[in-house]
Amino acid sequence: MTESNKKILNQIDSPKDLKNLNKSELVSLAAEIKDFLITSVQETGGHLSSNLGVIELTIALHYVYNSPDDVLIWDVGHQTYVHKILTGRKNKLHTLRQFKGVSGFPKRDESVHDHFGTGHSSTSISVALGISEAMLKNKSNNKSIAIIGDGAMTAGMAFEALNNAGESKSNILVILNDNDMSISKNVGALNNYLARLLSGKIYGGIKSTSKQIFEKVPSILELAKKTEEHVKGMVTPGTLFEEFGFNYIGPIDGHNIDILVDTLENIKSLNGPQFLHVVTKKGHGYLPAEKDPNKFHGISKKSTSQANQKTFTQVFEEWVLSYAKKDKKLIAVTPAMADGSGLTTFSKKYPSRFYDVGIAEQHAVTFAAGLAIHGYKPVVAIYSTFMQRAYDQIIHDVALQNIPILFAIDRAGLVGADGATHTGNFDVSFIRCIPNTVIMHPTNETELKLMLTLGYESRNICFVRYPRGFTNNFRSQKSVKIGKAENIRNGKKLAYLCFGPLINQILPLAKKYDHTVINMRFSKPLDHAMIKKVASEHEFIVTLEDNVISGGAGSAVLENLSANHLKNKTLLLGYPDYFPEHGSQDEILKTYQLDIESIENKIVNLIT
Repeated sequence: MTESNKKILNQIDSPKDLKNLNKSELVSLAAEIKDFLITSVQETGGHLSSNLGVIELTIALHYVYNSPDDVLIWDVGHQTYVHKILTGRKNKLHTLRQFKGVSGFPKRDESVHDHFGTGHSSTSISVALGISEAMLKNKSNNKSIAIIGDGAMTAGMAFEALNNAGESKSNILVILNDNDMSISKNVGALNNYLARLLSGKIYGGIKSTSKQIFEKVPSILELAKKTEEHVKGMVTPGTLFEEFGFNYIGPIDGHNIDILVDTLENIKSLNGPQFLHVVTKKGHGYLPAEKDPNKFHGISKKSTSQANQKTFTQVFEEWVLSYAKKDKKLIAVTPAMADGSGLTTFSKKYPSRFYDVGIAEQHAVTFAAGLAIHGYKPVVAIYSTFMQRAYDQIIHDVALQNIPILFAIDRAGLVGADGATHTGNFDVSFIRCIPNTVIMHPTNETELKLMLTLGYESRNICFVRYPRGFTNNFRSQKSVKIGKAENIRNGKKLAYLCFGPLINQILPLAKKYDHTVINMRFSKPLDHAMIKKVASEHEFIVTLEDNVISGGAGSAVLENLSANHLKNKTLLLGYPDYFPEHGSQDEILKTYQLDIESIENKIVNLIT
């Protein structure tokens, strides 16, 4: 987009600058932001369709409210690019999701306008309510607003917060961004008109009767509907939210700035919990994204891809399709991650054996347990970062009862551009302490398929963890047994015990210095015999894993050495005790000193 086409956008460096614009200029600004987003995000990669869908809503919010005094809490946060543009970060958007650049999610230390860091769904209402209650206690007149999508509303945490908020005296505003038309498809002039009335002084707090509204509805409606309650039920599908204690308003057109501004202005003066239902369209204004919002949900930056290489996710997809063909008991379960986890083709080929339970990780795990105890064999495909949300269910509903489930843990280890909120650095540590579990670390395509098969057929509770990105060229043996490591290379003096794909960082060094390399494969159970053998034949032991060092696979090795009174000099290589930055995986590995050069320096210092 040329500078001449950004006449209004160039004038916006903070939300205060919006106040100088009229509504027609806001419409022009929305068009400029749309073009700017399309150009920018296609260069950097990131979430495009969801941001295109909230341009008008974001503009209206910053136009009516006064950030940062008024607080905007964005659920998940991948739809905050427009928010970032309007809050002084548009000139840095070319660094989006890049190392030391603008985060793809709200980040508290990035801007005073980012009040709460998000990345996982369904947290916004809880946070906004806490802030709103604090405002009441401080006698502040500022507002707390949660913006949540219809998908995120499926999670239990959102409803827990709604239940709590409805009983409070808080002036919280919850905005439901309904971009899937999942709650109501009827958005038109009548609904927009009614929304103005419901949010205005005419309706005020008189929610107990619909007569006040009915008197203002055009006469044609009186002819069409026989009773006030029937009318209200037809045009305001908010009974559920009103039962929670909210004043429900909507649904309204989320792409009509005039309607949005008027409604938000009216709501601003109302007291008590308010609920605004806004209907938007993902990819709005950009035809390719409108036609295929999933494709443009998260797009990659322009690059020369490794066309001949498969990703670990693609390998999982091949395996699950192949195995489902020969075993009709295989059931695939995912919490709203069908595309990202490689289950889209499976869902079409085996629709009766596929369950997308929505953004409900806890339910996904316990639901799978129910399938398993009645003879089916569930495969739960889930990102490492989101599996954290189902920790109690993994312990209580699966492991405690020793119910066999195969967990295909995608995005284990570093995720790169999505940063700290999506990192998969912790799963080994929090799973390893749970009884009745097996943790596998495939290093390549062949090993991933072997481990998935082993985990599926073993009738154990198995976690197969694999990273985001392409498989590597490392090749191993053709069979895998639970708890058995693989000797890759025999050497002298020092042995590397490697867990997962980072083994590639080691192989050149091992050859250069004539060191031993062991592909451990399992962090639970460990190959105790292999560790004892290695310890007896080498002075130094170095562990390498794509997990935090604290409580990870290296810690398990140290526990084993200690239990057997073995006193080898050891070095644990893994991720440190802090959250990773966003950036490319190579940049982060270098920062963590897990690149080849850094590892070599550590090894030289260790053995000299």
